Amino acid sequence: YVLENRHTIGYHEIEPASIVVNSKGNHFVTFEKAYFATLKLELGPVEKADTLIIHLGEKSTPSQEVDRNPGGSIIYQQAVLKLTPGVSNYILHLPRFVPRYPNSQVLPEHMPEVTPFRFVEIEGWEGELKVNQIKQYALLYPFNDNASYFHSSNDNLNQIWDLCKHTLKATPFLGMYIDGTRERMPYEADAYMQQVSHYCVDREFAIQRYTTDFLIYNPSWPTEWHLHIVLMAWADYMATGDSRFLERRYDELKKKTLLALAREDGLISTRTGLVTPEFLKSIRYEGRDFRDIVDWPQGTPANETAHTSGHGSATLEGETDRFVFSDINTVVNAYHYRNLVLMEKIADVLGKTKDKKFFEKRAALVKSSFNEKLLDKETKLYIDGEGVQHSALHANMFPVAFDLAPESNYPEIRNFLQSKGMACSPGMSLYLFEALYKLGAEDYALQLLTSEGDRSWMNMIRMGATMTTEAWDMKYKKNLTWTHAWGATPVYVISRRICGIEPVEPSFRKLCIKPQPGNLEWAKIKHPTIRGSVEVEFENKENSFVLNVVIPPNSIADIFIPLKFDKYTLLQNKKIVKGKKTDNYILIKDVEPGEYSFELKIA
Repeated sequence: YVLENRHTIGYHEIEPASIVVNSKGNHFVTFEKAYFATLKLELGPVEKADTLIIHLGEKSTPSQEVDRNPGGSIIYQQAVLKLTPGVSNYILHLPRFVPRYPNSQVLPEHMPEVTPFRFVEIEGWEGELKVNQIKQYALLYPFNDNASYFHSSNDNLNQIWDLCKHTLKATPFLGMYIDGTRERMPYEADAYMQQVSHYCVDREFAIQRYTTDFLIYNPSWPTEWHLHIVLMAWADYMATGDSRFLERRYDELKKKTLLALAREDGLISTRTGLVTPEFLKSIRYEGRDFRDIVDWPQGTPANETAHTSGHGSATLEGETDRFVFSDINTVVNAYHYRNLVLMEKIADVLGKTKDKKFFEKRAALVKSSFNEKLLDKETKLYIDGEGVQHSALHANMFPVAFDLAPESNYPEIRNFLQSKGMACSPGMSLYLFEALYKLGAEDYALQLLTSEGDRSWMNMIRMGATMTTEAWDMKYKKNLTWTHAWGATPVYVISRRICGIEPVEPSFRKLCIKPQPGNLEWAKIKHPTIRGSVEVEFENKENSFVLNVVIPPNSIADIFIPLKFDKYTLLQNKKIVKGKKTDNYILIKDVEPGEYSFELKIA
């Protein structure tokens, strides 16, 4: 574990919420939330050497026991604690994590092993056990609980924020972003989702930069995951204003666009013979089976009639909405286009004028070819790939999220996406929400985000998880974990879309506040930035919209107030002011640091 480029992980003691004796006579200990931890105890006086059996788990039973058969990759672990005479302090020694993959992360031998658990059952202890005698010994990366908050009129939304914020606190316990307890390794897409969400709850940047660097040189197998590296690098720059990473890894970023897989019209493919050993070496991939993924687990494509084993899903639809894979994949090429757009920006930041012009021209070519070859002119929907007759959710949410879709097609795409529901994984829902808010479907987006169906964050809470889960439910992925941070993106959606806080210039030198509250009555949020905290509070009433903001030092902000009336009066700190009408908002430009209260009310 190298410390020169990120903060130090450390153990923290957390007392339980309750201790009871269950019907078996065992002490049953409940902690408020699961952490990656071991157990620290103070027991005694002990008259003679003895042995306790200790059960740890993420899931409990109604009879106040640790669930010995929780299913999937939900954790249950049994350990033995040998007692010595007298009063003693103990740290429970757990079996070392055995890595299954080259990129799996392990703790140094001098650090006690940890596992995620919330519940403890102690078998064989006949003495009293108080809350100050037993603690989760939780391994954590530094996290400032006070850097952010969110409260609103929607209780489900509040619970989901808390679930996701805790996930982002608890899961980087190895000093890098990992995908969950089963593999303990980073993946590019998971890491990007964790990165942009982490920025919304804490003022922390080093762990992301370390993880991105690791993944450049130790990539995973999916095509689209490689195409997240440029997204990660750009998000880092927008959050910090520090271009050194862009400069240091510029040549690697260019390769991660996968330009080498392009045909003459600019569209790329992994299935036309261009994935050669030389190409794989150029992107530093040493594994097998480099291929497109779209989402995970994959369902059975719509052009196959029976459930096909090996696609990774417990259901026919999987998380890909029966996406049909083809040589020219719509999702892959949407990512490729976004990479080109961002590489133009990166080249501009670094003063690489020739590259800037190249990426600008190339992006225009790809956009033209994309809409010519992949957009059904009759339905106004995107097909899954060239020559395919099927339109999946993913084929339509990515072109909107990445600004490929013509606005004239927005009504048809919006209706289509709304007809599908949550037909993607928790991680890929980030792009679904980006599309829905861009399409103006904010009421529906809020409904989907706070849903209580079985494909929802409320279902994760109902199952008993205190971190976001890998999949929506066990019936959708049989080996799901309860420690998967790719599902923590609601904090991003709440911060960036519902409350509308977003950087316009690097390091929040300039930002915008553009709420899309839908029918949410009120909310207040504290959002960390490298320059200080942005605070937003709104009241969304029938005849008025009140927006209170705090702009941090050395930042300026464009304030957008939702416009719901034809005739209105705009007040700033109780004085009438004029704003500029733009779409469905009133814009107040270049607001300087300080506290402001805006009220837009019907005239």
